[in-house]
Amino acid sequence: MHIEERVVTFECQGDSLYGVMHLPETPGTRAVLVVVGGPQYRAGSHRQFTLLARSLAMNGVAAMRFDYRGMGDSEGAERAFGDVQDDIAAAIDAFMAAAPGVREIVLWGLCDGASAAMMYAPLDARVSGVVLLNPWIRTPDSIARTTLRHYYRDRLVDRTFWARVLRGSFNYQRSLASMFQLVRTAFGSETAPHTTLALPDRMHAGLHAFSGRVLVIISGADLTGREFCDLAEATPKWRQLLQSSRVTQYRIDRADHTFSRRVWRDQVAHWTGTWLGSW
Repeated sequence: MHIEERVVTFECQGDSLYGVMHLPETPGTRAVLVVVGGPQYRAGSHRQFTLLARSLAMNGVAAMRFDYRGMGDSEGAERAFGDVQDDIAAAIDAFMAAAPGVREIVLWGLCDGASAAMMYAPLDARVSGVVLLNPWIRTPDSIARTTLRHYYRDRLVDRTFWARVLRGSFNYQRSLASMFQLVRTAFGSETAPHTTLALPDRMHAGLHAFSGRVLVIISGADLTGREFCDLAEATPKWRQLLQSSRVTQYRIDRADHTFSRRVWRDQVAHWTGTWLGSW
């Protein structure tokens, strides 16, 4: 199938933003907007966002990836992922104006791009679905618990770790100090007062208020993905939300945070495309 790749420029509060649209010959009414996560621009790590958008377009789904203000080629000041609602809204406006057959948008995000998508989705009736990969849900106590639960357990079966121990190059004092600090952070009773909802609560509120479809993809070898799963399993409201019939979940056991291997990226693209066509 022939696809068109078109650069698009649009405005957001006086700043020029840049993106790339991937259009099949006959786009469907449902399209995907890639919400970039972390200090990345629209290509993504290992060109994942570019390859995903092309794969979707080859299968009849229009896709667009863009740079927030202050990132990549876009103008303006850099901002945190919790403050990109205007950027996402402007991108949806530009996408739907340039592809008039598109009637609904699915937001696709990795890491804090997933977090941003989760919080934005209920604010815009044009958004019918979200794809969330390794959502960033980090708090100091949650990452401490996740590190204790997974990192230290994994080290016990790591041959490289035991080789260092046998060579005498393992620093017991530093390692124990780090572990005890994690224990204090994870289970300490002192917490700073919050004037606003913590990030996990804001993310839950967004996804709970959103009535559309949800696809969650987790990397089994990624602490960020594990942290999200640990919190979801330990928190009744998260557990109930993710068990909803509108939520589909997949896991790639050995994948890292950015799905750096081609087989992992291809699996993500396949699951995304199949899920998009299932409803």
